[in-house]
Amino acid sequence: MSTDTVNLSIRMERDLKEQAEHLFSELGMNMTTALNIFVRQSVRQGKIPFEITLNRPNAETVDALQEIRDMRNGIIPKNSSSVADFVKEMDE
Repeated sequence: MSTDTVNLSIRMERDLKEQAEHLFSELGMNMTTALNIFVRQSVRQGKIPFEITLNRPNAETVDALQEIRDMRNGIIPKNSSSVADFVKEMDE
């Protein structure tokens, strides 16, 4: 392993940095060690070592959104006349 090191300066939100430092501390390492692990795995695998995806809703949320679209389009009748009625219907 090379002993020739360089300093790296990055910017990130303060809250994110604090959360990461807490997590890495729980895992027994500091931010430098965690970032070195990430970079080593990236170089070793020739890619980002995890899947990067868009923030997509889960199936339950997709179904709920479709139900709302169906209600708006008249496919499913709207029975609620108020939020209170809607909540009541959801509990039934």
